[in-house]
Amino acid sequence: MGQEKQSYLFPTFARYPIHLVKGEGSRLWDDKGKEYIDLMSGIAVTNLGHVPAKVKDKVIAQLEELWHCSNLFHVPHQEKLAELLTENSCMDAAFFCSTGAEANEAAIKIARRYAQEVMKTDRYEIITFYQSFHGRTLATLTATGQEKVQIGFKPLMPGFAYAKYNDLESVKALINDRTCAIMLEMVQGEGGVLPADPAFIEGVAKLCEENGLLLIADEIQTGMGRTGKLFAYEHYNVEPDVITLAKGLGSGLPVGAMLGKAKLIPAFTAGSHGSTFSGLPTIMAAGIATMETMLEEQLPARAAELGDYTVQLLEEKLAGNPLVAGIRGKGLLIGIELKQSAAELVNAIHEAGVLVITAGPNVIRLAPALTISKEELTEGLNILCSILAAHTAEVTA
Repeated sequence: MGQEKQSYLFPTFARYPIHLVKGEGSRLWDDKGKEYIDLMSGIAVTNLGHVPAKVKDKVIAQLEELWHCSNLFHVPHQEKLAELLTENSCMDAAFFCSTGAEANEAAIKIARRYAQEVMKTDRYEIITFYQSFHGRTLATLTATGQEKVQIGFKPLMPGFAYAKYNDLESVKALINDRTCAIMLEMVQGEGGVLPADPAFIEGVAKLCEENGLLLIADEIQTGMGRTGKLFAYEHYNVEPDVITLAKGLGSGLPVGAMLGKAKLIPAFTAGSHGSTFSGLPTIMAAGIATMETMLEEQLPARAAELGDYTVQLLEEKLAGNPLVAGIRGKGLLIGIELKQSAAELVNAIHEAGVLVITAGPNVIRLAPALTISKEELTEGLNILCSILAAHTAEVTA
């Protein structure tokens, strides 16, 4: 007999050897009944914890009414969620989609179309940054300044140039008569949890103003309260022209959004962009409940408070640990930089009952739910620190 087939799936994910079957709040259970403290939130997705009651109830109520409605008709929940997002940001209009990559695709398209159809120029190039991450579609992986996600997909799309993050001079050097926008993350998540310097962000915004460029803030990972503000751009003295969202917007259900200033509305006219599954009633219900909970419970402020607590605890527990190179982040998006590969340690932390992930080869990324109790957070962090201490003792023994 031939070799038994291992899976019917393409092996596109390097999966951890854990089969999760149940979640509640900041706790998860696998198929063997083992319990885990969740300090990763599905990579900054379940910002309200797993199966939050208000979101669940609103989605169930909508499932009883209508699941799908073509965008050839009006979808009232889209208007409501767009109102919540724009009234609580510096934006004026929203386009909904299903993923972060789609949201960034929409941002790329509106930047080009605004330059060409509204401003009547032939500009099309967008400046992004090395170590950025913007998605897996052909356009967004080209926008991503990491060669590892581009291997095997050449020729890449034209129209992107890469600057050095936190280096304003490298941005200036790339601006030319083809440039239409600058796209960046306020904290590079996949790139190693690297926050932007305030002077750098303000400098980029000034360059955009001086050169007639759009400023696109990729808030896929940093939005929805994650960094201690509802949106990470609020940490800086700037207003982007475009914001992209996904991850935490639907509390685990698939939703993305591209928000833009009023001047961009003429660039996205009827038929210029769309999607069959954009803004479905059920998904919009999840987004509305997520936003309402975020605002009512003041979760961004809670993320700021718990983020400060986390960094302080880590600095105390890991002080003098020769394995640790530094701790950085904003709110509840925190990176522990190591002097070695993080993969082995992440596996050990999982085995000890705490779920974390990497950010690049040598950074342990923490992104717990904004609703996690201080007791659960402390328990998870203490376990993590004990694993790092034990590993250090083994190495130096």
